[in-house]
Amino acid sequence: MKIVVQMKLLPTPEQAAALAATLHACNAAANHASAVAYNRFGLKARQVPLHRAVYTELRSQGLGAQAVVRVIKKVVDAYTTLRGQIKAGRLGTEDSPRRLKAEGKPITFRPDAAHPFDDRNLSWQYDARAVSLWTVHGRLKGVAYTGSPAQLKTLAGHRQGESDLLFRDGKWFLVATCDVPEAPLNADPRDWIGVDRGVANLATTSDGVNHQGRGLAKYRRRMARVRAELQAKGTKSAKRKLKKRARREARHATHINHAIAKAVVADAERTGRGIALEDLGGIRDRTRVARHQRATISSWPFHQLETFIGYKAMRAGVPVVSVDARYTSQTCPRCGHVSKKNRSTRDDFSCRRCGLAGPADHIAAVNVQRRARTAWAFVNMPHAAMSPSSQSGTVTSCKPCPSRPGR
Repeated sequence: MKIVVQMKLLPTPEQAAALAATLHACNAAANHASAVAYNRFGLKARQVPLHRAVYTELRSQGLGAQAVVRVIKKVVDAYTTLRGQIKAGRLGTEDSPRRLKAEGKPITFRPDAAHPFDDRNLSWQYDARAVSLWTVHGRLKGVAYTGSPAQLKTLAGHRQGESDLLFRDGKWFLVATCDVPEAPLNADPRDWIGVDRGVANLATTSDGVNHQGRGLAKYRRRMARVRAELQAKGTKSAKRKLKKRARREARHATHINHAIAKAVVADAERTGRGIALEDLGGIRDRTRVARHQRATISSWPFHQLETFIGYKAMRAGVPVVSVDARYTSQTCPRCGHVSKKNRSTRDDFSCRRCGLAGPADHIAAVNVQRRARTAWAFVNMPHAAMSPSSQSGTVTSCKPCPSRPGR
């Protein structure tokens, strides 16, 4: 399983200047190669034809041979990603302004955009906690790096493949790819932990544990007020602050999701249970909410939380299943009665038939747990894999997220 670890570089002022010059030169070369690719091949840029078209010219600009190869691969990967987004419909229809804008000009790269290095132009000295890498000013040796003990251990034991040089908020980072072996899957879990994802509580388990409730809601309301004030000003300075604050909020959300996923997976691993999640695919198309609630519901990366739980579970050998999310908060887990009236308010559940009452999120998590028991039993039945109904997506295997730093 491939994950990434982010190591912070500690360069001297001279080393930082060389790194900055390298990023600028590589991204300038990438912009030139992108323009050539767009003019000659449109959006169908391929590695070999583009290599033949620009290699000699880029080499004459002072870039090393392997650096040119990485620049060309970076451009080709960018066009491949763009074609994938268009095919998936993420840029709208053929005549949508967003798609026309994306198709109407070459892909461009920021001067300080991340750039990949491989083992031919970057080497790690784990004992000395330093790296040696190629720059436009020559080979740069002894660039110190640091990280958490867990990151350092993962880097030393499992690093494999490319590492991206990244400059963000005045700091230098190397994002290294690591191939971590998966733990043996617990194919016979003794039970399941149902997880309900919501707005008031980001995640509530069938054990009754709520993750990030009132404190996070207060933080998000404060950030919304500050964001509205900056948007009302509309000045260049306010727009810069908005971008900086957006990145800050995204980092905070990622940290919280990592913490929740780590706690849920650790609990499942310790107790020998699996994890059951609701299948929220297409949830925005199936539900309608009031106008004032749309921003609140759409402002948290619930899919990211699911991805984090998935890859952490794979590392721990914990099985993960996805179950139907419909009516989980309206179904009584004791008598099975389903009704909108069972959930009189957003936070409270009270069965109109048998009188069972409790927090709505907890009730939903218990229903998710029960559905997981049924789904897992069905999948493990003889010849279940050959049944057409077993292919309906009731049970899924969560995949690791290669583009997110592992923790």
